[in-house]
Amino acid sequence: MRFYPCYNRLRLIVAWIEFSFERGNLSMSKTTATVISKTSRPYYMAVLRFKDESGNWKTKTITSDIPVKGNNKRKAEEWKNDILAKHLQENVNLSKDAYFVDYIVDWLDGRLKKNKIQPTTYDGYKMILDSHILPYFTPRRLKIRQIEPNIIESYVNKKLENLSGNSVRQHIAVLSGCLKSAVKLNMIAYNPVSRIDKPSAEQFEGAIHLKEDEIPKVLSCFENDPLEIVVLLTLFYGLRRSEILGLCWRAIDFEDNALSIERAIVRVGANTHDKMATKSKSSNAMLPIPDFIKTHLLNWRAEQERRRALQPNDYIENDFVCTALDGSLLKQEYVTRHFQLVMKKNGFPKMRFHDLRHSAANYLEYLGMSAKSIQAWLRHSNIQITMDMYVKKDMSAKNAISEELNARYAEITA
Repeated sequence: MRFYPCYNRLRLIVAWIEFSFERGNLSMSKTTATVISKTSRPYYMAVLRFKDESGNWKTKTITSDIPVKGNNKRKAEEWKNDILAKHLQENVNLSKDAYFVDYIVDWLDGRLKKNKIQPTTYDGYKMILDSHILPYFTPRRLKIRQIEPNIIESYVNKKLENLSGNSVRQHIAVLSGCLKSAVKLNMIAYNPVSRIDKPSAEQFEGAIHLKEDEIPKVLSCFENDPLEIVVLLTLFYGLRRSEILGLCWRAIDFEDNALSIERAIVRVGANTHDKMATKSKSSNAMLPIPDFIKTHLLNWRAEQERRRALQPNDYIENDFVCTALDGSLLKQEYVTRHFQLVMKKNGFPKMRFHDLRHSAANYLEYLGMSAKSIQAWLRHSNIQITMDMYVKKDMSAKNAISEELNARYAEITA
């Protein structure tokens, strides 16, 4: 807030909020609120300047009960902001003629500025807007008051032609959040998204896992590879890709043999975010370090030191464990592509990098660990997630039952 110098004993506190009603037609409206203090008047006054429904500028003066004498500047400023907010709320019907595409862009930007969403969430929503919602709605030139359930339903059906139900549900979440905001502002009577049939959530069935005898082979394939330490830690800890990239040396205690999972590196579109936090509260955890992991980590740190000595002027200094030859942080796309390239080269079926997390869960089950122990190791908030998504029962247990039933049947029919 700026305080202007005194001229003719006049002090001004100015704030303004700008609304874009039609960005294409394009009428622009500014509503300003000014607090005025004069020695000839004992109380602060607010002067509102705004456009009416016809687009004509109007001025309205309101007198407060806040004395000019005394240290009341901050109180007057807060009162002015309340007056401005009340005025905008009462006259919000003017924005019913706003184009939907303009409103949803402003809504999303406002969510970020007010810290209502994380930057990673913003980037994800922005990609949905730019790639799908805006290209669909912009040519239709629909205004907010024209957005009805059948409009949303048509959009959903169109997107389901090429996208999965889960992807379209993300689009619906963006649309619903935007239109829910419009309802609160009295721009529309109800949220049209609430009246459509949403596609069902789909459980991903394409995950595969390495069998216990394949794990040593995979580790051998990545020996002396740029992803050696990445694959090793992911296979045995079941770390997410964002967590393995966010792992720092300061989070590893070699004296107490423990490492802390406390941050994540996430890339959305062209933007990389250091979240300084994990996916969920349960994901943030301290894990023990077995001796063989400790040996690999110490060897890898020594290798980083060797590279730093070879490139004193070009080596990129940071505290990350998983780095490239020049010390820079490994990129998510590189981890995914290089992993699949090495696996294909060595005759393994195509699998996602995240499938190593599934492999870790199934290997723990093979070792006889309980479901509760696997949940704690993978840091799932719900044990059902562990069992439904990560622990894939193979045919060996079922074959044992089949053989037992076969033997029993042979006995009773003999």
